[in-house]
Amino acid sequence: MTRLPGQTTSATERLLDTEVLKSFVAIAEHGSFTRAAKAVFRTPSALSMQIKGLETMLDKRLFVREARRVHLTEHGELLLRYARQLLQLNAEAVACFLAPVLDGTVRIGSPDDVGGRILPRVLGAFARSNPAVQVDVMTGTSRLLLQRLDADEIDFTLVTTGNHDFDSKRGEIVHTESLVWAARRGGSARLREPLPVALAEPGCAWRASAVDALDHAGRRYRVAYSSDHSAGQRAAVLADLAVAPFPRPLVDSADLEIIDDPELPPLAETHTALVFGAQCSEAGKALAQHVIDAFRALRA
Repeated sequence: MTRLPGQTTSATERLLDTEVLKSFVAIAEHGSFTRAAKAVFRTPSALSMQIKGLETMLDKRLFVREARRVHLTEHGELLLRYARQLLQLNAEAVACFLAPVLDGTVRIGSPDDVGGRILPRVLGAFARSNPAVQVDVMTGTSRLLLQRLDADEIDFTLVTTGNHDFDSKRGEIVHTESLVWAARRGGSARLREPLPVALAEPGCAWRASAVDALDHAGRRYRVAYSSDHSAGQRAAVLADLAVAPFPRPLVDSADLEIIDDPELPPLAETHTALVFGAQCSEAGKALAQHVIDAFRALRA
């Protein structure tokens, strides 16, 4: 469109530079212009100029600069959400034209609690950039999923593991989170003796963490409810039949609460690991990278 002399650019015509957005996201994730500069292969002064120009363009302050760290302002947090989405869409658009065309079927495994939190965004992004690939998802316990992996029934799987029971030669840990004791809000299960607990079957990292903590603390308990799926354990807690060990992000219901009781021992962290099968396809490896990127975004 031809612009007349003296005509100004409207807000809707201004475009965000992807290179500037990359620098902005790097600073937000590293909390430092110096560390971010190394990550994007620029100088700190170049990043400062980029951010100054971005703040001028948007007419908003994006960072609060302190002695050793920078923090996002409220406007910076808002832009960060948009920036990640724009960079992701940009990468997907380029991949559609430049990346080798992938097709076929990818078979993946995931525990239900992990899959429910991470797979919706992963599968959506992967499908947009690889529309010819069919994805089959199998859910189950980590033990069962590893058996299916060894039987070459799936390309890769996510598994939940404790601090000391994962063989690093089999895969890599992609996410770590704390476990907490959860109970029905205002319920009485936490007051009963012995303590009723809802656990998964033996072999589950959540169960191992809870049992080890209770045994070492000498706390009397009984397994009041058992289920291989977190939804079953959650149902028992909501019915006020028991308390249960859950990752902190799962205690997000108005009906559940984290138990703050010094008599309940703290629980060890659990990890999510990604394990590849011996015959993982190229499409499977591409999907696995989407999974890793999604977990990395959670940590940012």
